[in-house]
Amino acid sequence: MKIPTFIPIALGLLVAAPLHAADAGDAQAGAQKNSMCKGCHGIPGYRTVFPEVYSVPKIGGQHPAYLVKALQEYKAGNRSHPTMRAIAAGLTDKDMADLAAYYGADAPKTAAK
Repeated sequence: MKIPTFIPIALGLLVAAPLHAADAGDAQAGAQKNSMCKGCHGIPGYRTVFPEVYSVPKIGGQHPAYLVKALQEYKAGNRSHPTMRAIAAGLTDKDMADLAAYYGADAPKTAAK
C-alpha cells in the first residue's frame, strides 16, 4: 500500500509544532520565572542526591526548542526525574517558552584558562 506524500509531511509538521513554542518565549519574562531552575541548573558542577546522585545538566545556551520539549516530556510523565516532573507540572506552555528563551539566550559558560 502506497502512503500519500502529504501524510508524512503532515505528521512531521504535527511533531515539530510543539518545538516552535520556544520561538514565542520572552527571555525577560523567563528571567522572572527561573527561581525554581537556578537553584540547581545555575550552579556549575552541581549534583543532586534525590532520588539518587545525579549530575544536574547546565541548561544555559541550550536550544530553546529542546528545552521546551524536555519540559513538556517531564510534565507528561515521559521523563522520570521526580523533582523535574513536579516543577514542570506547574508550568504553562507560556512559562516553558519564556524559560526556554531565557536559558537559550544564555551562552554556555566555560572555565577560564
